Amino acid sequence: MGRRVAAMTDQLEDTAESQRLGAGRMPGMERRSAMDAVRMQIGMAISLGLLKPGERLPDQEDVALGLSVSPITARRALASLAELGVVVRRRGRAGGTFVADSPPTEILKSLSASPAESQAVNRLVDRRLLFECAVTHYAAVNATSEQLDELERLTQEMAGSSDWSYYHRMDEQFHQLVGTASCLNTAVDVYHETLAELYDYFIPYPIEKLHKSNQDHIALVAALRARNVEEAVELSRKHVDMGLTSVGGHLK
Repeated sequence: MGRRVAAMTDQLEDTAESQRLGAGRMPGMERRSAMDAVRMQIGMAISLGLLKPGERLPDQEDVALGLSVSPITARRALASLAELGVVVRRRGRAGGTFVADSPPTEILKSLSASPAESQAVNRLVDRRLLFECAVTHYAAVNATSEQLDELERLTQEMAGSSDWSYYHRMDEQFHQLVGTASCLNTAVDVYHETLAELYDYFIPYPIEKLHKSNQDHIALVAALRARNVEEAVELSRKHVDMGLTSVGGHLK
């Protein structure tokens, strides 16, 4: 009976997350379960060489937080990837979940986004680029000293992060706060919705690359403090344009 209730709970949570992931999608974007979304994100990171053979993934709870799903969904996704031979799970003090030495090529291919979905995400990136420039412009005009201090604190958190999961959470807070600081009223809500939809395609990225990307954030805060609208907008444009060049993956 207990297992049946647990299975039903798992299914309800996955359904709720899947509805969130599928809400308001652009044409071309596939509707998939939350578990399948996690499998795709990790699978694509491995396919692109962002996660290397033998590399240890963050703990299950951190994977859940980093990819905005429940711990149950993260556990089920990792277990499924282990069954497929994409990752291996080891017990003991040095245990955890690791990328397999030779992940099956065909399995990884099946976990990738379709060409139509890739094109849809690229259109979403273009939409974000427009929003990013707009909110940055007005954040340079309207951001309070408290908001600027919090943005700086978030850059420090990202600089000290040791894995993609924690970095991603701080990065999301950073960009949301830039939007809020713009004081663009309902347009901020649309910007946040666009960010959330795009972050559904975030895939794990090497932490050293993310730390390099954080230099853009640091420079942006300096430009916002100086009320230098032109410099701030150009920094944001380059950050998004260079960082989001393919499906979900290069969200930094």
